[in-house]
Amino acid sequence: MSGVSFETQRAALAGVVAIPVTPFTADGSVDQDAHRALLRRLLDGGITTLTPCGNTGEFYALTPEERRLVTESTLDEVGDRAAVLVGVGHDIPTAVAAARHARELGAGMVMVHQPVHPYVSQRGWVDYHRAVAEAVPDLGVVPYLRNAQLAGARLAELADACPNVIGVKYAVPDAARFAAFSRDAGLDRFVWVAGLAEPYAPSYFSAGATGFTSGLVNVSPAVSLNMLEALRSGDYPAAMKVWVQIRRFEELRAANGSADNVTVVKEALASLGLCRRDVRPPSRTLPEEARAEVAAIAAGWSV
Repeated sequence: MSGVSFETQRAALAGVVAIPVTPFTADGSVDQDAHRALLRRLLDGGITTLTPCGNTGEFYALTPEERRLVTESTLDEVGDRAAVLVGVGHDIPTAVAAARHARELGAGMVMVHQPVHPYVSQRGWVDYHRAVAEAVPDLGVVPYLRNAQLAGARLAELADACPNVIGVKYAVPDAARFAAFSRDAGLDRFVWVAGLAEPYAPSYFSAGATGFTSGLVNVSPAVSLNMLEALRSGDYPAAMKVWVQIRRFEELRAANGSADNVTVVKEALASLGLCRRDVRPPSRTLPEEARAEVAAIAAGWSV
């Protein structure tokens, strides 16, 4: 383990971490052609880090076979053009198998989804992530953290046992909590990725984040990269101009407990003729009367 360097993987996390959608065909299966075309669009747009099997990719609505397919297609399409951070999760054997599959395909990193369980102890959180990280010691591991109760010391404990835990996708909607947690865990020890995307990126960058995830990037890579450029240069007024530009789109995604988080992104892509709008339950397509507003936003970004 001591001989493995994660410098390249750490650098890849300090930017726009795109979460591609998983498009479906009319019969409900994964649309592999559209998926690859959307990946190429991201790459051609300047995106250098992608996360197949993320929440914007409807991770929890995909079958195990589909998750493997999406991972394989992504790594094949991306080649050496970008870093790939593969989302893994569910029970420990499933997560470990997915992480090993990602490694076999040539991925450099895995993102471990927040454990979905009604009872999550802090020590159990460490045990869960340690089991995955120890199974792939040569991969960078990035916990997807949505648990506001977790103490920063637990993340430090995990990294003490598993040096390949190199970054954190922090998705607790509380900038003050992020500032405290990251310092308790070790601000300089990890790459901190603002896991709630562009709306939270300015506040989280001000507290130490150096990357942010994005679903919006599927629609307009340029908009996301404009925010990144502003944040990297410390130009917060410029970053907030982008924030204002995307505000309504992200409000639509966040409404009603983020019920339409993926739906709005796919609706925008459909309005641009890039994929079908279909999503899987428990998500649902937008009603007809709501589609025009999303289409107008997407059209404005494309000019």
